[in-house]
Amino acid sequence: MNESGTLLQLIQENLDDFCDSRRQDFSSISPDLVPVIDYTQSLLAGGKRFRALFCYWSWVGALSTAPVRQSESERQASAAAMVGVSAALEMFHAAALVHDDLLDQSDTRRGAPAVHKRFEQLHAASGWAGSAERFGVAGSVLVGDLMLGWSSEIFGNALLAAPNTSIETSCRNEFSKMRVEVMAGQYLDVLEENSASTRSVDEAFGRANRVMLYKTAKYSIEAPLLIGAAFAGAEPGLLRGLSAFGIPLGMAFQLRDDILGVFGDPAVTGKPAGDDLREGKRTVLVALTLQGLSPSIGRIFEELLTSRELEPEQIAFMQQTITESGALAKTERMMEELADESLNALEVLDIDPRAKENLKTLALKVINREA
Repeated sequence: MNESGTLLQLIQENLDDFCDSRRQDFSSISPDLVPVIDYTQSLLAGGKRFRALFCYWSWVGALSTAPVRQSESERQASAAAMVGVSAALEMFHAAALVHDDLLDQSDTRRGAPAVHKRFEQLHAASGWAGSAERFGVAGSVLVGDLMLGWSSEIFGNALLAAPNTSIETSCRNEFSKMRVEVMAGQYLDVLEENSASTRSVDEAFGRANRVMLYKTAKYSIEAPLLIGAAFAGAEPGLLRGLSAFGIPLGMAFQLRDDILGVFGDPAVTGKPAGDDLREGKRTVLVALTLQGLSPSIGRIFEELLTSRELEPEQIAFMQQTITESGALAKTERMMEELADESLNALEVLDIDPRAKENLKTLALKVINREA
C-alpha cells in the first residue's frame, strides 16, 4: 500500500475507534442513542478524502522548507498527529454534509438516504407520534452539531503533539477561519436560493462566485492545505503560494460539481439526475444560463428553478436550455482556466518534490472527477 493509502486506512481506523468509543458512552446513557452513532459512522465510511490528502501532502511539502527542522522522533510524532488532524477535517466535512443535505432538502447522499431521511424513516418504521419529517429535521440538526463538536475534539487532541505552541496556535487559527468561512458561504447559498428571483440577473454571476469561493473553494482545498502547512511551521510566503494553488483549484472543483449536479450520471454520483435543478441551486452554471436567455425563456427557466417539484421532461428541458444558452461551454472553459492557474501556481512552489507530485495528482483527480 502506498503512503496515501496507508494514511486513508489510518484515518478510517481513527474515525471508527472514535465512533466506537462514543457508542459505548451513548449506550450507557440510553440504547435509544445508538442510531445517532450508527448514522454518523455510516457517513464517515469511505468518501474521496480529498481534504485529508491535501492536508497531509501540504504538511509533507512544507517540512522541507520550514525554518525549524524537526528531528526524526519529532517528525514521527507529527506524522501520527497528522492522522488526527486529517480525521478532524473529515469529521467536519461530514457534519457539513449533514446540514447541507437538510438545508438543500436533498434526500440522498452517496446513493443512500441522507441523515435526515434516515431519522424520518426510523420515526415512520417505529410508529411514533408526531411528524416523521420534523423528527428527521431535528435528528439531523443534532447529529450535525455533534459532529462539529467532535471534529474540534479530535483536532484539539491531535494538536497536543504539535512541535511548539506557535504551530499549535497557527493551526487553530486556520481551523477556526475555515469553520467561519464555510458557515458564511452556506448562509449566502441559502439566501441566494430564496432571494435570487428578486435580484438583478446581471449580478447573479458575482453572487454565485462569492458563494462558490466561501462555501467550497476555501474550505475544501485552501483550508486543508494551510492547516497542513501550518503544522509543519511553514512561513507566510509558502502559505500565500499554497492559497494561490488551492483557491482556483477549489473553484474548479465546485464548477465540476455544478456540472455533475445537472448532467451527472445518477449511477455514478449517487444523486438523482438534475438534482441541483430540483433543489433550486443558484450556481455559476445557472447564473450564466440566465444571463444568456431571452426575457421570455428566462422567466420560464426561473419559474421551473423555483418550483422545487420538477418532472423528468422539465429537467430535460432545463438541461437542454443550459446547453443551448452556452452556459455549459462557458463553465467548462472557466474550469479549465482555473485548473491551469492552479497547476501553474503549484509548479513554482518551493516544496518537497514528492509532495508536489502527489498534490498534482490530487489536483487532476479533483478536476477530472465523475462524482
